[in-house]
Amino acid sequence: MSAPKKIGITMGDPSGVGPEVICKAVNDLDAVQRENLVVIGNIGYLRKACQLLNLEIEFGSAFSDLGENVVAVVDVETTDSDMIEAGKMSAAGGQAAYCYVVEAVKLINAGKIDALVTAPLNKGAMHLAGHEYDGHTGLLAHLTKAPQSFMLLTSDKLSTVHVTTHVSMRDATELCSKQRVFDTIEIGHQHLLEMGIKNPRIAVAGLNPHCGEGGIFGREEIENIAPAVEQAMAKGINVSGPIPGDTVFYRAVRNEFDLVISQYHDQGHAPAKLLAFDTTVNVSLGLPIKRTSVDHGTAYDIAWTGKVDHQNMHCAIAYAQRWVAVDQN
Repeated sequence: MSAPKKIGITMGDPSGVGPEVICKAVNDLDAVQRENLVVIGNIGYLRKACQLLNLEIEFGSAFSDLGENVVAVVDVETTDSDMIEAGKMSAAGGQAAYCYVVEAVKLINAGKIDALVTAPLNKGAMHLAGHEYDGHTGLLAHLTKAPQSFMLLTSDKLSTVHVTTHVSMRDATELCSKQRVFDTIEIGHQHLLEMGIKNPRIAVAGLNPHCGEGGIFGREEIENIAPAVEQAMAKGINVSGPIPGDTVFYRAVRNEFDLVISQYHDQGHAPAKLLAFDTTVNVSLGLPIKRTSVDHGTAYDIAWTGKVDHQNMHCAIAYAQRWVAVDQN
């Protein structure tokens, strides 16, 4: 019997809600589930969060002989940690979040953890620290040398993969090429197969109103999106589209499709967050590692007040556990 898979959790920006949502989520788990977790961050902030939340959770050094029910932590030292303040964006907070992710990738490459769950970092803080990535996914793609990556938002109500994410609308239109749309369909299909859906039903959203209305409102559907759908169909993928963005999500929620391919960030994010704001999980596809994340930010405005809801982190951990379990079955 293979050893239980280890789930690493990066703490995110210490100024934000990461330490709190991690502690609250871990508190929901039993001793056996906790044994398979490794938090990558700062043990001092985790203990401070538990004190704030009145939680009796013990933390200890990872990969050592921990006592029963003690949560393993890889304690990462970062520069200018004395400049980190609760609820405030800073270069020091961005640097800390960056260092936690770098350490997590090293642990995955060393075979010490099998999947990664990320608490939120702040892009502005990371940029202040000199790391100009578009977020976790871009950083992870760089660290793992992945040629491209994709964002999946998934919940029990709706799943959608994005062709483009953190770019301007002008750039998104240019980036929705036939190849990128096809690659997005294919990676979504492969992931759903991996997660146990035998014949995934995929819908591809149009980019323009009414899918361009035969070219009146734009030709992207004619020149790029429809040909990509046809290419995917030729490979045996159960895919439909392009379908207008104002109806495709309604049809998916009515169980006509298992997955929607969104062309740009807000096209997919708006319905996903409307339908399941607290339970939608952000999953990175196309990377050589398994990574899930909360689908919210650092929430500086409520950080370190004890008010944050941890349900999103709980769902992200649960999805990662399901994902690694595929390898053991």
